[in-house]
Amino acid sequence: MVDIGATGRTARAADRNAGAGIASLKSPVDVRPADAVALAEYEAFCASALYAPPQNPVWVRAWIGATQADAFVATVDRDGRAAIALVLEVVREGPFRIARFVGGSHANGNFAAMAKGSHEPLARDEYRALTEAIHTARPDVDLVVLERQNPAAASVPNPLTNMATMPSPNVSLAVDLSGGFDAMLTRRNGKRKRKKYRLQLRKFEDAGGHRLFEAGAPAEVERLISEFFVMKAARFQERGITDVFAPQEVQAFFRDLFMSALEQPRPPFFLTGLEVAGRLQGVNGFSVMPDGVVCEFCAMRDEDLGISPGFFLDYVAMEQACADAMGIFDFSVGDEEYKRSWCDLETWQFDTLLPLTGKGRLLSAWKIARAKAVHRIKSNAMLWSAVKRLRSRVAGAKPAGDD
Repeated sequence: MVDIGATGRTARAADRNAGAGIASLKSPVDVRPADAVALAEYEAFCASALYAPPQNPVWVRAWIGATQADAFVATVDRDGRAAIALVLEVVREGPFRIARFVGGSHANGNFAAMAKGSHEPLARDEYRALTEAIHTARPDVDLVVLERQNPAAASVPNPLTNMATMPSPNVSLAVDLSGGFDAMLTRRNGKRKRKKYRLQLRKFEDAGGHRLFEAGAPAEVERLISEFFVMKAARFQERGITDVFAPQEVQAFFRDLFMSALEQPRPPFFLTGLEVAGRLQGVNGFSVMPDGVVCEFCAMRDEDLGISPGFFLDYVAMEQACADAMGIFDFSVGDEEYKRSWCDLETWQFDTLLPLTGKGRLLSAWKIARAKAVHRIKSNAMLWSAVKRLRSRVAGAKPAGDD
């Protein structure tokens, strides 16, 4: 397994070593509310910038519109031109106020928007200027929490690499598609996977036939996303996990996200569905990167078939990604057995915590300690399996949504 997240773990040491050579770089930072003008400027900047899907203007507008987020745009200039831009939202966490990437826990694989030709990560005094500018503009914010950041995108280092505080506690898994679909299968126990694929095809046909389709119209988006919420809620309840898709504003966001994506020349977000005998059995939600595709979420209904349609959806999605000349199929954050059966790339993303107040320093210390504990638990296969079993048992005695 290749670890492509080492950059984040060594970022702070690299910054210390390079400090003397970058001390003269002083870049102005602009922080302003995410109003219509600021979002229009951000969208114009992103037209020629590199960024992760959750920093896509389509995502940003959909989230702010659905949640009425208290958001702001922070821009770092170099040589009088915008070089790096972040759209953050301010939320309450108990007695604290934190600033985070818009989308909260739904924003994974983050990579701040970065102008082409400006691929140097933030220098020490640049991120000090960024921190000071945010504190000046938003003195109510205690802590900036930038989680689940990819160390690179399209071979370009993350602009916030030198601001890394710690590795994220959850690994992100992906499949190397180089050489095409047949080559990828050869590396990943292809004979067995082809046999399983053919077996599922026979089961689907015996059940009444199947149809795999991409939502290309608003009515199809509405159907797939609505069914996804129902399937996912049932799955979360079964496992004793809080349903992060349950809030009405979150559901409104995803509806708007995939509806708005249809209006783009090349949709950056799309849904696929699998019907068997006319009944929807599975839904996958994807985002598109410059060099790959990300499976952001999935949900299955397998009680009627005796075999999960998840494998089938993954198989055909990777086959299509290869046909589209994609280099990576990313399963996003989370370590699951079905992902491991495909994946040969693992990324340890990084988190950035920037305390702005005394309260923020206390919260930062607690978050770091908690992240280390989570990482230890999830790194121990026996302990993590025990935790999941316990969670599932407890779920039967608790209302849906309790954790």
